[in-house]
Amino acid sequence: MVRIRMQRMGRRHLNYFRINAIEKRVKRDGQVLENLGWYNPQAKDKAKQLHLEVDRIKHWLSTGAQPSDTVANLLVAQGLMDGAEIKAKLEKRIAAVKAAAEMKAANPQPDPKKKKEEKK
Repeated sequence: MVRIRMQRMGRRHLNYFRINAIEKRVKRDGQVLENLGWYNPQAKDKAKQLHLEVDRIKHWLSTGAQPSDTVANLLVAQGLMDGAEIKAKLEKRIAAVKAAAEMKAANPQPDPKKKKEEKK
């Protein structure tokens, strides 16, 4: 599965990000399929903070590429994606995490350290 995500560049305290199409299982700084733009959060001019290759991003989204949460927020801000769709996915994921936490609380696992202490 292809993801559209950020790759950290720059140096310490002066970072910027490239926005790339990359295979999901590849590490952050791994092999990139295509560069789709960049994001510089420290630029003072709003026009120089973000550059996107809009036609290529639309192409990757149409072929099934999934944006990361941060990239999805940037795309919604630029009007390339529907914000309601992203919000629905986020709420669904939050509900799943809460359900897993409740399940874990209902079925606590024994602490291995206590077992060692009891054996002594």
